[in-house]
Amino acid sequence: MLLATERLILREWRDSDVSTYVAMNQDPRVMEFFPSLWSEEESRLAAAGYNQSFVENGFGKFAIELKETHEFIGFVGLAIPQFEAHFTPAIEIGWRLASQHFGKGYATEGAREVLRFAFEELHLKEVVSFTVPENKASRNVMEKIGMTRDEKDDFLHPKIAPDHKFSRHVLYRIKNKKISIKKF
Repeated sequence: MLLATERLILREWRDSDVSTYVAMNQDPRVMEFFPSLWSEEESRLAAAGYNQSFVENGFGKFAIELKETHEFIGFVGLAIPQFEAHFTPAIEIGWRLASQHFGKGYATEGAREVLRFAFEELHLKEVVSFTVPENKASRNVMEKIGMTRDEKDDFLHPKIAPDHKFSRHVLYRIKNKKISIKKF
């Protein structure tokens, strides 16, 4: 599976991506809004499952490669949240970039293409995204790609202890405008 934008190639994961991914997940700037840094084992297990998601679901987390340098810089893609909440089952869009690539518009550029793929090729009715309220950068990406937040949808993440500072999450949604739902 391959998608492309002006500056990015969104592709399947390669073995050569994993060491950079491990380093990303141990970078406090990248993981600032996560409960903890990921161990090498956690990162390797996650990366191993990303290509499998494409086989099982027809979508997943694309590795992001810069067209100009062919450097792996992170991921952007779709996933099924693995917990119960008022909005699940759902399809989530998410991204994670190496910190040296923050602020360059890559997350927004990649997310726009993944949304196009989700709506035009997968014909999904809705895509969600969520983060902690303090994560302004991710919230900005969500808003730039057309997602909106209803404060009534905010929730406590069931996989994070309720008293943890990152337990509270904000939920953003975007509906596929090309799919009309008839009411009978």
